[in-house]
Amino acid sequence: MGDVARKAAVSTIVVIAIVAVALALWKLKIVIALVFLGFIVAAAVRPGVERLAEWRIPRPAGVLVHYLAVAGAIALLLWLVVPRAVDQVGHALGSVPTSRQELKQQAKHSTGIKHELLAGVQKRLKRLPKAGSLIHGAVAIGVKAFEVLIGILFVFATAAYWIFERERAIRLVTSLVPRKHRRVVRDTWELIDLKLGAFVRGQLLLIAFVATVLSLCFWGMGLPFWLLIGVAAGIVEIIPVIGPIAAGALAVGVGLTQSWHLALAAGIAVLAVRLLEDYVVIPRVMGHVTGISPLLVLVGVTAIGLLFGGFYVLLATPLLAVLVTLVDVIVRDKDPAEEDVPAVLFAKESTGR
Repeated sequence: MGDVARKAAVSTIVVIAIVAVALALWKLKIVIALVFLGFIVAAAVRPGVERLAEWRIPRPAGVLVHYLAVAGAIALLLWLVVPRAVDQVGHALGSVPTSRQELKQQAKHSTGIKHELLAGVQKRLKRLPKAGSLIHGAVAIGVKAFEVLIGILFVFATAAYWIFERERAIRLVTSLVPRKHRRVVRDTWELIDLKLGAFVRGQLLLIAFVATVLSLCFWGMGLPFWLLIGVAAGIVEIIPVIGPIAAGALAVGVGLTQSWHLALAAGIAVLAVRLLEDYVVIPRVMGHVTGISPLLVLVGVTAIGLLFGGFYVLLATPLLAVLVTLVDVIVRDKDPAEEDVPAVLFAKESTGR
């Protein structure tokens, strides 16, 4: 009887511990996601840092060079896009009304997207909130922006420290497993690292390609806000499956404010670029980097979006790539050293040791 009670007590404690750990992980899911994102950034940057290290540039300096390059690229993008986007918005709106009467008159006599924007502003003005709620909303936006900034700094700091501590962590983990499995563990780790890095660098190339080509197409057909829509179409490439659909819907919707011919042309342009991306650019630039099928990506993105929310959708494909790699090695008994991952921007590295 005592053994039964003891087993029941142990089982209860184990169940409670599992539930407690699961709840703790759920509460810390944003931190775990940011750490994982930091690992992804590190995987993308590390080959370049190692290449600079071969040229006797210290790793901290190499990381700093990459971060400065990212900041410079973002600043250049803003410098190129923002002034032209402001000009496009100003051109679409024409002379901005300075009173409610002017706004009413312009909304009444305008057409197309200008009418839609002015009518929306007019409706908003009729439901202006009180000053107190405005201050509260501004504070909430400021707090959220600060949280986002802290999250970004946390991700890049995690990536930098992971690059510095990576080899030590691999040695620690491999020392905890039986000697006969150490090579497979190390090679699996290296394979996941290569896949994540190649995926990120490939995504950046796809974003640049889609944004450039679609911006030129939209400019050529005279689509309003062509630069904003083209850049947005490139950026949403980071959202698997859903991003390209949203970009196409946005382009067609803006085109419909002018004519159905323009909407049709915008839709055809998005479809053509998507086909070019799927059948030419992705196979040549990225190859089969992640090793997962489009159906699995669709199901995974939907499931992660429903379970965790919108931000976590960005991590769906990298997470699926990690899980598929682990299944291949553990369940299907594949040798990770024999896997070939497209390098994307950097020379290929072998997973074998």
